[in-house]
Amino acid sequence: MKRLTATLMAALMVLTVFAGVASAADTVEVRGPVYNGSSVQKIVENYGTTDTNGNKYIEMNATNFAGFYYDLDDGLEFEYLRIYNKGKEGTKDADPLSGDKIPEGGLVYYSVINMTDYEYAYNETEVDTDGDPIRSQYPVIGLFAEEYVPLKNTTPDLLAKLIQDNDDEVTLRTGTSYDLGHGYELTAQQIDVEGDKVWMELSKDGEFVEDQVVDLTDKNYAIWSYEEDVAGEDDVEVLRVRVTDVFQGQVDSLAVIEGVWMIDYMNVVEIEDDDTFGELEVQTTGNIEGFDDQGIMMWNDNSMTLDEDDTEEIAEGLSFKTADVESGGPMRFYLMKEYTEPGTYEIRGEVFEDEPGNWTYANFAGFYYDLDDNLTSESLIIDKSGTFNQTSSKINDTELVYYANITETGFEIDYNNNDTDGDKIRQTYPVIGLFAEAYVPLKNDTPDLLAKLILDNDDEVTLRTGSSYDLGHGYELTAQQIDVEGDKVWMELSKDGEFVEDQVVDLTGETGSATWSYEEDVAGEDDVEVLRVRVTDVFQGQVDSLAVIEGVWMIDYMNVVEIEDDDTFGELEVQTAGNLGNDVYGIMMWNDNSMTLDEDDTEEIAEGLAFRTADVESGNDTLRYYLYKEVTIEGEEPAEPTEPTEPKDNVTEPKDNVTEPTEPTEPTEPTEPTEPTEPTEPEEPATNETEEPGIPGFEAVFAIAGLLAVAYLVRRN
Repeated sequence: MKRLTATLMAALMVLTVFAGVASAADTVEVRGPVYNGSSVQKIVENYGTTDTNGNKYIEMNATNFAGFYYDLDDGLEFEYLRIYNKGKEGTKDADPLSGDKIPEGGLVYYSVINMTDYEYAYNETEVDTDGDPIRSQYPVIGLFAEEYVPLKNTTPDLLAKLIQDNDDEVTLRTGTSYDLGHGYELTAQQIDVEGDKVWMELSKDGEFVEDQVVDLTDKNYAIWSYEEDVAGEDDVEVLRVRVTDVFQGQVDSLAVIEGVWMIDYMNVVEIEDDDTFGELEVQTTGNIEGFDDQGIMMWNDNSMTLDEDDTEEIAEGLSFKTADVESGGPMRFYLMKEYTEPGTYEIRGEVFEDEPGNWTYANFAGFYYDLDDNLTSESLIIDKSGTFNQTSSKINDTELVYYANITETGFEIDYNNNDTDGDKIRQTYPVIGLFAEAYVPLKNDTPDLLAKLILDNDDEVTLRTGSSYDLGHGYELTAQQIDVEGDKVWMELSKDGEFVEDQVVDLTGETGSATWSYEEDVAGEDDVEVLRVRVTDVFQGQVDSLAVIEGVWMIDYMNVVEIEDDDTFGELEVQTAGNLGNDVYGIMMWNDNSMTLDEDDTEEIAEGLAFRTADVESGNDTLRYYLYKEVTIEGEEPAEPTEPTEPKDNVTEPKDNVTEPTEPTEPTEPTEPTEPTEPTEPEEPATNETEEPGIPGFEAVFAIAGLLAVAYLVRRN
């Protein structure tokens, strides 16, 4: 009997696993400038630039769109996306832009080749280990925000991805390796301290590629430049390593590298006319008219229409996103690039050069913006007059000013007029951006108590009895019981597995749907709405009773942020939390201490916001910089290359051929669990499988049946 009980308990545990919680993967969206007008055609006509042929276009480039590649140190931009008022790059007699329809060739992507300096400043008088002169610059081109090196300086038809260009100091002991990424490793096979030499070896995926004895005799450093014949091109430089020292440590012989440059020459991208990238087709690989540069030009091979409340794919993660506006309302859209793989991404603002900067939603995608209602909240201003360059880059106290204003916005979905208790519910709510995050004031016009906005969506999600919807931040919504005949569902809210509140949602009213609005006393404020759920249907599936949710709104009311005068956020201090004047309510902060934007530096501001400055040539007093914010997608990221260091006393010397942990190959997006599909029932509503969180599968029935069979056999034995 004990065996049978244990087996039944195991079956129950399996059922619990199948009824577990699933949630959607996080993404990072980088947006470009927002365009607003009666139609795309009118936007181009009213705001476009006129080219030498008299055609008009609007342009997205690296200065206004952080999704394109930009070289801050040299101030170089490479990628451009234009919408022309005519098709085929403004060709005479081509189809014109009409309303929101972009004709063939009306959307044009350009990428041009630029010469750039190595991160370590080499000069043309230097030679490599074979005595051959080395170049001080190399060609580079951006391709959908990735950095590539043309195998031929002026021709972009053969490209290799740039995987290293650094001036980092790395110390290797005998037998240890430096992970260069993409499977390449650099190993110090032997180090001859007395002879001032090191035997370096390059490998790929553990296989030998090339080696070189680097001789530092009578030199401060030596350069190994490895050339290879690649894709039919002779003597292409694929690796450059600068060795600056060899010496004897307490246990090991050590070699110091300071500067590595490398391209992924074993995976060359070939670009030819008529190649397609998403909706774009290559038209030119060579001289680009109007740019006076060599590069790539593509355009849309088919017409495309920017429909309301839509995402129009372009190529390689680039899309146009349009607003959900009322019928007859304006066309509003922006270019965006979406990242889904785990990692840390930089959202860059507009680049300023030798002038005080100011950033809003329009030139910094890190600030809060509501596309549907065209609402903004945040701004950052360097309020400084006079010269502002490398020799005069000090921002005095009170000169860096941050504003965050409260604005009123609509819910993502139209909820019922009354909640399940019959009380009238609001149709808008207050929101404020705070360091690029959306918060909701507990009091409409006072920003001193804020709760983070967790959800405001119109996603359709189907739950079966006992399954949960992960709302984020530890909150879960569970369909405890579903009464199909009574048209009711018992919903429960929990936090970190603990019960919070529940409600029986009755759908027997005239609308066929119902809204549960949960209010709570929070931080001394009475009856604060913290959760809103719209239930649209309950029905019987082939196995389970099912409930359909369409729209959830929630704030993290258990973690309220209190804002008071004199509070500090990084380098900023709160000056006002209330009326900012002219009946505008919000928060104003400024820097309490001075700060200086030094060359080649990162200056922290507050809550992930920072300035990044260029590394300019010696003697150049240009100050080039931008505001940025780093955003992380949680998940298994590739490990950073581990720099070998000199061992301390009593540390066991590594054995021959032992390498340090290597960086794994580039990660792929974690696969979201796929929801098993039910046998089709004509009366069941379709659900949005791509947005709905995974729900328990009907395979649970078969799993339990199998376990019960095992239990029966155990019982017989």
